[in-house]
Amino acid sequence: MLDDLDELRTFQSILARGSLSAAGRDLGVSLAVVSKRLASLERRVGHRLIHRTTRRLSATDEGAALLPHLDRMLEALEAAEARLVQGRDEPVGVLRVSAPIALGRLHVAPVLADLVAVHPRLDAELRLSDGFIDLLESRIDVAVRIGPARDSTFVMRKLADSRRILVASPTYLDRRGRPATLDDLKSHYALRTLGWTALWRLTGPRGEVAEIDQPSRLRTDNGEVVHDWALNGHGVMLKSEIDVGADLRAGRLERVLPGWQSPDAPIYALLPSSAHVPTKVRLFLTRLEAALDAAG
Repeated sequence: MLDDLDELRTFQSILARGSLSAAGRDLGVSLAVVSKRLASLERRVGHRLIHRTTRRLSATDEGAALLPHLDRMLEALEAAEARLVQGRDEPVGVLRVSAPIALGRLHVAPVLADLVAVHPRLDAELRLSDGFIDLLESRIDVAVRIGPARDSTFVMRKLADSRRILVASPTYLDRRGRPATLDDLKSHYALRTLGWTALWRLTGPRGEVAEIDQPSRLRTDNGEVVHDWALNGHGVMLKSEIDVGADLRAGRLERVLPGWQSPDAPIYALLPSSAHVPTKVRLFLTRLEAALDAAG
């Protein structure tokens, strides 16, 4: 049984570290031992689990199917050991999180850093992307998203509400004027993220809805670039309030047409299953929910 666990941990480490030699260094054994353990595991299961070439290494279909089950099993063993040694439910293993770029950098990344600092047996990996990411293929434990849920195979847990507001730098508004009405806004330039609709859909102070086709001369596929353009005085952007709160408080950005905003959209977590939520995920979600509440 112990030999079996060594083989499974070796297989997991090879894929995590990207090579047999790196796995050997991680586990404190020689390359020969790593190769022997992998060969023994592949012989036992009757399948090749890893594709090996001179340049790269990847899981076979059978290896990729085995890995999520293996991750959960080894994590459960480590958690049980931690409970015996420390007398408490301690997070162990690697916590893999996916998040949008701005929300992830400002709010998710600090939470992960704090968790890793407090829990020595926990590692964290954060993937930042405003585009689509295959959560199963990337072995994501929890994905943080804004807006309507699109992945029906995952369980959704709401963390906070988000709304987008119009903001610009004080220097830009000093130069171009501060809009008092939606019609005034039409003489200003929009800073846009590619992929979003060309119309800004806004709700007014009395619940009225307006769709603004705002002229734009600067567009990008990266929300952080839009943010930088706004800070540097190049136009007005529609951005999540939770992402610009620090800039508003510091006076780097200023609210434009304060009575208008986008409809509320949830910030939520996507989980593979609600049947068994690992300790590492539960702790992360609790801390992130508190951080988002404080930021709002």
